[in-house]
Amino acid sequence: MRSSDRHAAGRNDRTRQDPGPTKDPASADLDRVAVPTGPDDLPPGTLAGQYVLQRPIGSGGGGTVYAAEHRLLKRRAAVKVLRHDKATVPSMLARFLREAMAVNMIRHPNIIDIFEFGELSDGRPFYVMELLDGTNLQRLLELHGRFPAAEVLAILTPVCDALEAAHRAGVVHRDLKASNISVIDHRKGRVIKLLDFGLAKLLHPAPNAAGLTGAGSVLGTTHNMAPEQIRAEPIDARADIYALGVLLYQLLTGQYPFRAALADEIAWKHLTAPVPRASQAAPVPTALDAVVQKAMAKERDQRFPSAAAFLDALRDACGVRAASAQDAAVAAVGIYVEARTDEGLDEQLHEVLFDDLGVVLDSAEQMLVGESFILAIRTSNALLAVKKVGRGSGAVGERAAINLGRALWKGLSGRCGADGRVHVNVAIRLDDAVIRTGADGEVDVTGGPLLSIEQWVPQQNMAEVAISRRPGPRSSRSKSRGASS
Repeated sequence: MRSSDRHAAGRNDRTRQDPGPTKDPASADLDRVAVPTGPDDLPPGTLAGQYVLQRPIGSGGGGTVYAAEHRLLKRRAAVKVLRHDKATVPSMLARFLREAMAVNMIRHPNIIDIFEFGELSDGRPFYVMELLDGTNLQRLLELHGRFPAAEVLAILTPVCDALEAAHRAGVVHRDLKASNISVIDHRKGRVIKLLDFGLAKLLHPAPNAAGLTGAGSVLGTTHNMAPEQIRAEPIDARADIYALGVLLYQLLTGQYPFRAALADEIAWKHLTAPVPRASQAAPVPTALDAVVQKAMAKERDQRFPSAAAFLDALRDACGVRAASAQDAAVAAVGIYVEARTDEGLDEQLHEVLFDDLGVVLDSAEQMLVGESFILAIRTSNALLAVKKVGRGSGAVGERAAINLGRALWKGLSGRCGADGRVHVNVAIRLDDAVIRTGADGEVDVTGGPLLSIEQWVPQQNMAEVAISRRPGPRSSRSKSRGASS
């Protein structure tokens, strides 16, 4: 979250100006750029919560980012502060909050982390994020030129993992580009971080939350925008897949697939011109051409359906086996908890219910994680926790999982201080999931039909726990969706 704030309302001129490389202000590069001073600048020593501001390291249309340090723990961080004139604009304030919320919904090791959120003494909001000792990918391209295919795969693997997690959480980045990817090289290896969710779109916003993008608004960076973004049409995760294709071409060749003197000409090429072949611009394996072509298809239905599918194709084209033995799907159970509010509630009243919504999700997460479930998805009003079923280590029995879900629903529905306008749905699904253990020992749910919640989660208020099972050979003992609780 991060870099210079390029998400100010009304910045539709992004399709008329072709912005050059931008500096990531969440990064503590040695090749720092000069940061202009102005009336919004805060002097060294200013407190933002428990963090002491030291110096500005980046500035944009909406805010300034400062290097900072925790006054007691001496932990280094970056603090982003909204500008005075933007803090009084409701849409800008909402977008500032939305950026922080989007990142916390995803919670992925390859997405920059947020530690704290608050207000300065002058009333302006701020949030605290990790300070990255690296440089952005755009700068590396300028310094070193194009990358070999093997290094491109190594860079895009964590980017795709981060995007896959974002899309599962219902977040579309909408501004994926090289300058929004930070590369940190340590002695222990390279770390990739996806930055700047200032233009992110929430596909499943909180109930009754107003959208921040008006009809016909064009948001993004021209070189990387999907045709539907340029046409200001509704978008989904496949807009990020298109941007992945652009990024792949750029990393392989050292140049953008479409180039012109004016941004409008570039936009027109995205809409009408055939996608160029990377192998004709640089000594690139021809197998990679097909990956770029499919990712950058003009029609979104013709693109890869997910970042994971894009990554599998990229691995194949690079001659790397796409999946390991641990990527095989296993029988699992998913418990989905959703806190629902009445459709008729206005946004102001919904804010009154925010605390109760939080109680529901926090209580559910605590109980499920305490039972060794893996938290696969958490949004502003729902979560999905997953665990293997069977007899092996770390597994749970089907009956035990169903009993746990029923106990959870009963406890949440009868919670102390419950607001009658907040309804709790609990759905249980027995299906397959891909559960992967990373090199750092972290366990994550990376795929499988269990993550396709739109296929099995009830869309209306339920008076009992909804239990379902994947149709097929395992369904002989299946219970109905509306099984008694």
